[in-house]
Amino acid sequence: MRALRILLITAVILGGLFIAADRIAVNMAESETADKIRTSQGLSQTPDVSIKGFPFLTQVLGKQLDEVDVSVEGVTAAADGRTVNVTEVKADLRDVKIGSDFSSAVAGRADGSARISYEDLAKAAPEGATVGYAGPERAAKGQVKVTGTPKDLLKSAGRSMGDSRFASLLEREVTVFSSVELIDGKTVRFKAESLPGGIPLPGFDRLMRDAIDYDLTIEGVPSRITLDRVEATEGGLRFSGRAQDVAVG
Repeated sequence: MRALRILLITAVILGGLFIAADRIAVNMAESETADKIRTSQGLSQTPDVSIKGFPFLTQVLGKQLDEVDVSVEGVTAAADGRTVNVTEVKADLRDVKIGSDFSSAVAGRADGSARISYEDLAKAAPEGATVGYAGPERAAKGQVKVTGTPKDLLKSAGRSMGDSRFASLLEREVTVFSSVELIDGKTVRFKAESLPGGIPLPGFDRLMRDAIDYDLTIEGVPSRITLDRVEATEGGLRFSGRAQDVAVG
């Protein structure tokens, strides 16, 4: 019994040492991988890297990691000089094969995602416009709600109707629903699907559309991931994309 007890204690100690060594190794690998991803993907900040799976050392010996999660900060979106932060930028790397010299790796698949809140969308929108959730039915169609007064929207676009007869109508808040579309993998295009009625001024629709429609360009997403889908959710616009054979360092 004494020998068995000693054997069990020894096994526990060795197991603890192995776990400690495994965690130290994975922490070092995560730090080095983060630096390599920043360099190879041209990121402005070092990302957070989390290597999943246990034990890590056996994955390294097999030269394949099941999953590596990357969180990126410093991604921005801009429209006409108005810049806002993009939140929750993530890349999930799968089937990561380690090179023979252990100095490089390639992910068989990378799934990327990002989100911009309505609060930040409003900061990047034309002056005088507020962007918000359009409700489940319109959100399912990829639409957002834009509110503001025609007077302020036209003023921000450097336009004016110049007709005092309709001043009270131009100062009333109106709601416009704009569709959201991804262009070239990094540009978000907002296009009004409806315009406020009841203002019978020549050229009003054209001027309003010029004031409301705009493009928002996202900068800083890992270079090999092309965003190809945008969804309007209660929390903002959510983007996603996928890439294959992405170099990790």
